Amino acid sequence: MVKNLFDRYIWLVDTIYRAGKITFEEINQKWLRTDWSGGKDLPVRTFHNHRETIQDMFDININCDRRDGYSYYIENKDDMERGGVRSWLLNTFAVNNLINESHQLKSRILFEEIPSGQRFLTAIIEAMRDSLSIEMVYQPFGQDEQIKMLVDPYFLKIFKQRWYVVGRSDYHNAIRTYSLDRIQEIRTNETSFKMPKDFNPESYFENCFGIYKYDNINPCIVKIKAYGEQCKFLRTLPLHPSQQEIETKDEYSIFSYYLAPTTNFKMELLSYGNNIEVISPEQFRSDIADTLKKMNIIYK
Repeated sequence: MVKNLFDRYIWLVDTIYRAGKITFEEINQKWLRTDWSGGKDLPVRTFHNHRETIQDMFDININCDRRDGYSYYIENKDDMERGGVRSWLLNTFAVNNLINESHQLKSRILFEEIPSGQRFLTAIIEAMRDSLSIEMVYQPFGQDEQIKMLVDPYFLKIFKQRWYVVGRSDYHNAIRTYSLDRIQEIRTNETSFKMPKDFNPESYFENCFGIYKYDNINPCIVKIKAYGEQCKFLRTLPLHPSQQEIETKDEYSIFSYYLAPTTNFKMELLSYGNNIEVISPEQFRSDIADTLKKMNIIYK
């Protein structure tokens, strides 16, 4: 019963959000097409109760414009469009609801599996909520021995089908990033922690590609030349928030980034093959060339 109510709230927010403005009569028509309705109208009182609960639960205000035929709209729509956890949760649950409602489409919608998010995600989120450290047994790639450590979980990040927890580790005596799929055991410790007042999770990876920061690699301007159709892909899905298209030709475009040219970024660019060429900085271009030479030796 509780899950059904929660799903209804998500459905109502998503319906109004996608419509922009919508009357109660139009909402009811959409309601009648769902399995929840059982062919019965949505009671007006239930609708207003849902509005109040949604405001309390998600801090989303559904207001009524009486001058526009009593149309309902989301007051803080701009906040949702800026992204963040609330937007991600609503999008996730809205899609899930739609798929569950359309049983005949389940086999025609394929998702990428995120194996690392199932086992330890809840425990880490609860520790973050309660500001408690976590005791962790961790198995790094390339090491035979497991590491036991105490971590203050600052924030979570998802990247390329993997969940990562970022926080201060007593083992490294520094802020580190740990992949959840390399965690072997975890439990909440009763030790409380406080995040530094000047620490901002959103800006922590601002000048990085991916989920690793290196103190010895400073951010700089990186320019790449993209050829043919690859230009369109980069325009629709930028590699990094700092991306700028600084030159456009019929055959190619040049894109500029301000970030640290790490191994993660190098591997991403190499994945595009000969559709992308690094122009500068020269050291990064040489690094790419050296990697390509080693690859050429392997495939000879």
